[in-house]
Amino acid sequence: MPPPSPRSVADLTGAVLSGAHGPDPRDLTVTSAFWLYNTTRLAGSQVTYHNHYLLLRVGPTFGACSFEAGELAPGFCEKASGESLDTLLGNESPLVRTAALDAYLGHVRPHRDAPDAERVTLPLGTPEVRAAARDAAVAGLLDIEPGDRVALIGVVNPLVAAIRDRGGVCLPCDLNLRETQWGEPVTDDMTEVLADADAVVATGMTLSNGTFDLVLRHCRERDVPLVVYAQTGGAVARAFLSSGVTALSAEPFPFSQFSADPTTLYRYRAAGAGR
Repeated sequence: MPPPSPRSVADLTGAVLSGAHGPDPRDLTVTSAFWLYNTTRLAGSQVTYHNHYLLLRVGPTFGACSFEAGELAPGFCEKASGESLDTLLGNESPLVRTAALDAYLGHVRPHRDAPDAERVTLPLGTPEVRAAARDAAVAGLLDIEPGDRVALIGVVNPLVAAIRDRGGVCLPCDLNLRETQWGEPVTDDMTEVLADADAVVATGMTLSNGTFDLVLRHCRERDVPLVVYAQTGGAVARAFLSSGVTALSAEPFPFSQFSADPTTLYRYRAAGAGR
């Protein structure tokens, strides 16, 4: 019997701890934990992206969660290796719980083996080439009509362009950016863009900052398509394909910006949701 469809991240975590998704998390150990900070400025842009990640390795799988500066000290990793996943799933920090949940779900059902995943190879090339390919793959999950308003929660400039290229009107929202590369204003009020949206694209970072459940509930109640693009938390977001997430782009570690060589992301669509 498949596990019940989760209604929230807490529901999903509880189901994992009860064994509904596979092996007992107490029997799975983190073998490697690391903290990453990187900055990226694409050619021609005045925007520098500051990215922080927590990575937890379980066997061949990396669970990951992105977070804001200052939310986790690098010293956390000193004692995390050797911890069992049930311990980290109960950690007081939502970003640690998210990384642990991503590690568990990615371990029991690796993206590389998922029969419902569409593999998309990002080409060898510069960061600009690879970012454009990645964001076009994400925008390709949107089933929109010309003029549809698309709330973009977590602004990446190539994705703004990719939405526009498909005829959509981008409604950008971000906690750190105040304008897009083209000078368009960016709000930090998620409710503002959700209220006007015909479709929503949200980053996996909504999992760590506690807003994912709000976005999910809004889209479910108003029957608005929700696409999640997740470099981190992809296996977590995948669990909601039957309960509010319309489509997902999951990019496991190592992420595209850390390599010039071809890498793979995995696209998923909920049953009955478009192509």
